[in-house]
Amino acid sequence: MTAHPETVATDPPALQKKMRWWDGFAMSLTMPAALIASLGASIGGLGAWGAMAIWALSMVLATATNWIYTELAAMFPESSGGIAHYAAEGWRSRAPVVGPIASIGYWFPWTTALSVYAGIIGSLVQAQWFPDQDWKWTLGPVELTFPILVGLGVIFLLFCAAMVGLHAAMWVVYVTGGVLLIPLAVFIVGPFVTGDWHASGLHWNLHGMGGLREALVWLYVMAWTSFGVEVCATFAPEYKDTVRDTSRALRAGVLFSLGVFVLLPLSLSGYVGEQKIGAEPTTFYVGAFQKLIGGAADLMVVFLIASLLLIMITGLADGSRVLYNMGTEGTTLKQVGKLTKRGVPARALLVALVINAFVLLVLKTPLAIIVTGNLGYILTHVLAISGFALLRKDRPDAPRPIRLPGFFVPLAWLLAAFLLVVLVVGATGFSITGYGGYKELGIALGVLALSVVLWLYRTKVQDKR
Repeated sequence: MTAHPETVATDPPALQKKMRWWDGFAMSLTMPAALIASLGASIGGLGAWGAMAIWALSMVLATATNWIYTELAAMFPESSGGIAHYAAEGWRSRAPVVGPIASIGYWFPWTTALSVYAGIIGSLVQAQWFPDQDWKWTLGPVELTFPILVGLGVIFLLFCAAMVGLHAAMWVVYVTGGVLLIPLAVFIVGPFVTGDWHASGLHWNLHGMGGLREALVWLYVMAWTSFGVEVCATFAPEYKDTVRDTSRALRAGVLFSLGVFVLLPLSLSGYVGEQKIGAEPTTFYVGAFQKLIGGAADLMVVFLIASLLLIMITGLADGSRVLYNMGTEGTTLKQVGKLTKRGVPARALLVALVINAFVLLVLKTPLAIIVTGNLGYILTHVLAISGFALLRKDRPDAPRPIRLPGFFVPLAWLLAAFLLVVLVVGATGFSITGYGGYKELGIALGVLALSVVLWLYRTKVQDKR
């Protein structure tokens, strides 16, 4: 008798459930760190009082929005698509095309966060240690400088680390998150302790209808920085207790960020001065460190760079999981919906590496990159928030482990309408901030259009649906 070996069924690789809510909260510390990119420009444009008011308003809107996402995260505990998945579910029966548009609109800003903060790290390294490295090499739309070269090196190193797996990199998240608290504490407390903080030089630059339009444009610029706390929901399938850990991480993240977004612009504006911040919107932190703590400035810049690495780690992890989720759910090419044997979305990570190198070399300015990505990001929030209200109507009896009070439904429609106004005004108001233009707007619209093309190719050619 010939023995036939038994066929052993093996489960496909899956995202590992090893995170707790404090891991998600550590990830959400990226948003206070992300404030570094656009805080200086906002103070220079709005005045200190105006910047503080608009940052606070932005974070209040983000708090209300993320409270809504706690219900949706509990409804879809196995999704790594985050708010893009909520938008797709809410609009599925009415407009299936929302799925790919929301997914790519969400994926692009989180993924390009690497290029934003890699460029800032390069600028800080140049300002603190290599001020004479001011060379420039230009070839058509591509520009290579010392800060960009440093940024490209940082992106590649983080890509290599991400290939190991997120669970293995959580110790880096904790170290960089803890390090972030040191410069935050110095910047928030130090100016008041030294006695050199003064309110006399603070101004409010928002007046009349022009001021209202400017405020809406800056809300558009600030959106990714403040609303980005929702990153906690993207890791829902990787929490040990999906429902409880997701909701706790979201709420802890928004409350902590709300405090930082009010206090940081207030303390730095009164200490450094609006004019100096406006003249050096990215590197004024170096001078502030030197003035506050003297000889320890080198160490504090290292701490600041470490906190920016936290943003980049989170952006790479979040963006790669969203792209992987798109591949598995059929909203883009199926090739990216693959995991390695260790559960790492390697193909999605490789796409992120290529995209970030391109964006950093072509767009160059951190705020220009943010402005480009925010069009799709805000649109995704509009679709996800309205999707919450539509799901309440279409699936009233669906399991909701977390069920918010009824008044959140009209509140969701109000938030979606207001964000739609911010989207329209902000996407066409690049002349106000001085960052971005038709090139950035064209890239943003092109990315959304490409998502529809890839979705059609997936459904009609790859899946033959």
